[in-house]
Amino acid sequence: AERAVTEMAGAEQRAAARQAADVVQLLAGQASEVNRAGQARFGIKPRHSLGVPVRAIREVARTTSRDRELVQALWQTGVHEARILASMIADPAQVRPEDVDIWTEDFDSWDIVDQFCQNLYWKLPFAATKAEEYSRRSEEYVKRTGFALAAAVARRGAAGDQGALGRFIELAVEHGADDRNYVKKAVSWFLREVATRHPRLQSAVLEACQRLAADRGKGGRWIAADVRRELRRKGLMPGPGAGVAQSRNTS
Repeated sequence: AERAVTEMAGAEQRAAARQAADVVQLLAGQASEVNRAGQARFGIKPRHSLGVPVRAIREVARTTSRDRELVQALWQTGVHEARILASMIADPAQVRPEDVDIWTEDFDSWDIVDQFCQNLYWKLPFAATKAEEYSRRSEEYVKRTGFALAAAVARRGAAGDQGALGRFIELAVEHGADDRNYVKKAVSWFLREVATRHPRLQSAVLEACQRLAADRGKGGRWIAADVRRELRRKGLMPGPGAGVAQSRNTS
């Protein structure tokens, strides 16, 4: 019986590999060197990219089965667009923590980080645990995953997630000295999402910005300035001269 189960599993994996090859061929038919060049201008330089726009990948996802074996086979192709497709078709109920670790540790561009976080990771029951774990890691794309996932939870999660978001605000301050581009942008993204979508936490975000600007070095100052600029643009905090102007008008 055990041998029969093993053979069946092997047959399923081979079938999924063939289907994944067919999907890659379908994606390759929509490849564009112009799009590849455009991706490169935005810092998207994965190891194996076809140059297929995300909207085209989403079209393929609509007609692709949500099968665990196929998700794994798409990832194993190593093709950038096939991996993004895997994040779109994966069933959260079938995703295990060890799957997430394998995928995350092999991320090689900021956009695949964001696609997995927004398409899949935030839906997982262990999303907050993984976000905290990854935010403490040293690798740039893994660390970005931690804060990008926290941002996705802030954007899409339930109001009951505010306790977890408060802990992530502290992590943002703790790791805000990291001046690497894709890390500091993810930290800023998270803080902006919290302040925009969770009004009760706005004061905590503004306090975090003060702490970041005061003692977290160049990276912290950049994050604080970026968050404040976005909040001013959205009318969620006064401009830098607002207090002076108000005192003059009332004197």
